[in-house]
Amino acid sequence: MNVASPKRSTSVRRGAAAGAGILALTVAGVLTLNSTASATDPHGTRQKPTIVLEHGAFADASSWSGVIQRLERDGYPVVAAANPLRSVAGDAAYLRGVVDRSQGPVILVGHSYGGSVISEAATNDPKVKALVYAAAFLPAAGESAGELSGKFPGSTLGAALDPVPYTLPDGAEGTDLYIRADKFRHQFAADVPANQAALMAATQRPVTQAALDEKATSAAWRTKPSWDLITTRDLNIPVAAQEFMAERAHAHVTKVDSSHAVAVSHPDTVTRVIEQAARATAE
Repeated sequence: MNVASPKRSTSVRRGAAAGAGILALTVAGVLTLNSTASATDPHGTRQKPTIVLEHGAFADASSWSGVIQRLERDGYPVVAAANPLRSVAGDAAYLRGVVDRSQGPVILVGHSYGGSVISEAATNDPKVKALVYAAAFLPAAGESAGELSGKFPGSTLGAALDPVPYTLPDGAEGTDLYIRADKFRHQFAADVPANQAALMAATQRPVTQAALDEKATSAAWRTKPSWDLITTRDLNIPVAAQEFMAERAHAHVTKVDSSHAVAVSHPDTVTRVIEQAARATAE
């Protein structure tokens, strides 16, 4: 199968890791910082879009802390959604509610499994002007995150996982997946300071096995402009898989020498790509 070349490719050297610090401002399940502000450009001529950030598996909304600080400094309203990590369809429905309550146009940003969620949530939503993927999945309809991560060699995630079976009050059963604490930094956040990676491991939120195996039903990147930040030292999603998905989506590509936890270790680069998308799609 022939795939199109990406529109743009740049290389970024490994940057300094983000400083420690976890945001703890949570309202109704959503980490929010001035999410209803009416932001304008420096000339006051147009409203800036709201940036809605969707974290992935083994993380939480605080993983966007450094990115939020930079976006807000530059005048963007920001909402970091609390991804339930239960199912693609259910998580996408939850995210659509967050988008609906956000002011003005929206740029959706997804990390890791969060990419699957934003691809589903943004379909046929005129409010979403662009999609930004950071070390993320861009599944086509009929594909799952698990399938895509195994499409090319390089992922070592399976050996690092700690599966935890659960039974709900209604009798439904499933399996939550965590990354083992002793494997977390190497697997997920190798370029994050050890003390911060330990905190991330302790506060990680599990994803269900079912969510990673669930097949997408739509792909918003087919009709909306997309930007993709590819992490070249990623042990969760192989670089070849990220490149395959980005090329297929005709995404604007930036490559960075980073672990999977790119929003934590390279917040400047992630912010820059998000703002590129925001400027390019400004009305």
